[in-house]
Amino acid sequence: MGKIFKFHNDLDTDQIIASQYLLLPTIEEMKVHTFESLDPEFPQKAVPGDFVVGGENFGCGSSREQAPAVLKALGIQAVVAKSFARIFYRNAINIGLPVIVCKDLPDAVESGDEMELSLTDGVAKAGGKEFVCTKLPEYMQQILSQGGLIASLNKEVQ
Repeated sequence: MGKIFKFHNDLDTDQIIASQYLLLPTIEEMKVHTFESLDPEFPQKAVPGDFVVGGENFGCGSSREQAPAVLKALGIQAVVAKSFARIFYRNAINIGLPVIVCKDLPDAVESGDEMELSLTDGVAKAGGKEFVCTKLPEYMQQILSQGGLIASLNKEVQ
């Protein structure tokens, strides 16, 4: 169970982490600036296990890996949206941040609502309702559970 932080359609990577903060040496230093232009207090309000919910085309814009990385560093359990920009989706899987397509949920929830998500079943529960989401294939769930694609590949090599 985690709290929802809801954002709009076409949320771009600059809104997740602005380009001037990419000069900081670590993700830990960058994460305190997550969503700064939209909700400057987001990093203080979000706790591990919370969710980010978006509309269509979440993560559009540049291909920066730091956008999903700062969300993961803050402990965001998953990003749930109507659709994702392809490069954001790929970067998220690569670093081990679950990204789930759920067409009906974003319009039915608000920031502050509580949500439960089952990656295994492809089901989200919020506001007393159950939503069918894209169920990640077993191999993608394994990649995520191992910390992302790179971590998964490194484990195969050993």
